[in-house]
Order: sequence, then structure tokens, then C-alpha cells
Amino acid sequence: MEDRANAARVTSSLAWWEARRLRYNIGLVLAGVCAFACYVVVCFTLLPRVVDASQIEVSVFTTLFQGLGYLFMMGVANVCYFLGPLSERIVRPGNLEHYREVCYGLGFWFSVLLPFGIPALLAFLVLFCPGYWESP
Repeated sequence: MEDRANAARVTSSLAWWEARRLRYNIGLVLAGVCAFACYVVVCFTLLPRVVDASQIEVSVFTTLFQGLGYLFMMGVANVCYFLGPLSERIVRPGNLEHYREVCYGLGFWFSVLLPFGIPALLAFLVLFCPGYWESP
């Protein structure tokens, strides 16, 4: 009898997480586009303060290359998305619905904010470490 209860819990766990996967992926796509826009803004407004403008390259090729890299990382994020249902099996929380909401929220916002790390780091280096680009 306990095996059936566990099987039902796992099935409902996968169904719960899969029902939110589309929203997760839409968030990743929007975050990627917005983070790339931030990257371009940083490159063309802040970076010329410390680097010759001719060295800044945002072309169709670099955009496609970064886009393909981002698609690959979205695939990695979707593999990591399975940590949600897996964690339920390991942790076995008492309040399952609350646990799911918290885990999904933390994972979603971490995944959505992560792409902004690149333009944020670039902006930080320009503003606080302008000597970073100087030749030794």
C-alpha cells in the first residue's frame, strides 16, 4: 500500500513540475533577451570609457554565437529543473505544496537572474576596476 502512495506522490510531483515548465522556459527566454540588451547597453555606453570603441564588437556573428550558447545553457537549466521533483523524494517535506512553491520560486528567480550576471560583472569592472583592461 505504501508503494502505491509513493508512486502516486512521484507521479503528481512530476505532473506539478511539468505543468510549470513552459512558464519557466518563457522566463528564461525573456531573461536572455533582456540580459543581452543590458550587455549591449553596457558595451556601448560604459565600456568606451576604458576601451577603444573599435575593440567593441557586437555583430550578427557574435549575437548568433551567444544565442546558441544561451540555448545550450537553457538545455542545462531544463535538466537542472528535474532537481525539483528529485528533491521532493529526498527531503519528503511535510507541507508539500509550500515546499514546491518555495523551491520553484527560488529556482525560477535564480535561473532568470543568472544571465544578468555577465552585464553586471562587465559594468562592475568598468566602473570600479578600470585598470582591468590595461596591458601589463
